Amino acid sequence: MMPTLCVTPVFQGRVIEVNVERVQLPNGNVADLEIIHHPGGAAVVAIDDRQQICLLRQFRHAANGWLWELPAGKIDNREPPLQTAQRELEEEAGATAAHWESLGDQVSSPGVFTEVIHLFLATGLRSVPAKPEEHEVLEVHWKPLAEALRMAQSGEIRDGKSLVGIFRAAARLLSGR
Repeated sequence: MMPTLCVTPVFQGRVIEVNVERVQLPNGNVADLEIIHHPGGAAVVAIDDRQQICLLRQFRHAANGWLWELPAGKIDNREPPLQTAQRELEEEAGATAAHWESLGDQVSSPGVFTEVIHLFLATGLRSVPAKPEEHEVLEVHWKPLAEALRMAQSGEIRDGKSLVGIFRAAARLLSGR
């Protein structure tokens, strides 16, 4: 961990906090870094009994349009990441899962962003009413795992957490672990 010498707050919003942080680097140099603090999130690779994966086609203003993504969301009130994943799967995809397995985590953009996304594989699915939030514009699609892998490899899926989740889940499922 780098020693933080000084923190200058720049912005405090509903989701993020932006600071300029003066830190001493491992090589002894001192640098002023612009850091965006985020509470983190969780994403779910939900696979049904027919080996279909839940993908959301979601409108993202910051990305200038529609993206293919896994069900995912922000950690609220310091809840455990698994609880975030379970809540998001129900809200966005209209599903619950009997079995949950960690697929590790991934960092979004470590040069400026503290966000860590926790990835989970969910199986033993059951349908429930979806409850998307008012600001979410999305469509729920169930795609064969092979098609999701093709979409990830071709660049049709561009979202980082979704790419990592799909590739890790496929490796686990195809290896039989």
